[in-house]
Amino acid sequence: MTDWIEDSIERVENVVYLAVAVILFAVAAVVIGKTVLTFGDLGSGSVVDVAADILDLLLLVFIVVELLFAVRTTLSRRELVAEPFLLVGIIASIKEIVVLSVKAPDLLGKPEFADTLRLMGLLTGTIILLALASFLLRRKEREPSEGANSGHGADEVEKHTNGTDERAAATPVP
Repeated sequence: MTDWIEDSIERVENVVYLAVAVILFAVAAVVIGKTVLTFGDLGSGSVVDVAADILDLLLLVFIVVELLFAVRTTLSRRELVAEPFLLVGIIASIKEIVVLSVKAPDLLGKPEFADTLRLMGLLTGTIILLALASFLLRRKEREPSEGANSGHGADEVEKHTNGTDERAAATPVP
């Protein structure tokens, strides 16, 4: 492709990412506003229900902010970064577990209770898998690239390829 086509595509990408970022920012602002309004319900409803609603909304804000971070990182690095999306999945799963655990006592003794417990178990498994994926991703990012270093330090590779090994030079020949 010619340079002007690549530049044009990159500009369009930037505009799209900027639009997504603006929309995510607006969603976060609206949800924060809704959270503030929910504080007004403290006197009229159950404290536990209102607290659960507020926590639910705040976790939604965390999800939106992490997505915003993912968009910003994608723009700055010019590549899709997986870790923010894994974190969004973890937060979303925790959010659902919190909501389900608040509703669970009302379902005790009903058939829906078993479904709720199964769903909470699946969400817990999802959190564990996403956390494991995040751990492995971080571990891989900390390791040196496979092609550049095959178990030797960079200076050892240099010495080995140049034929000068300080250990061999320091060892007297009998």
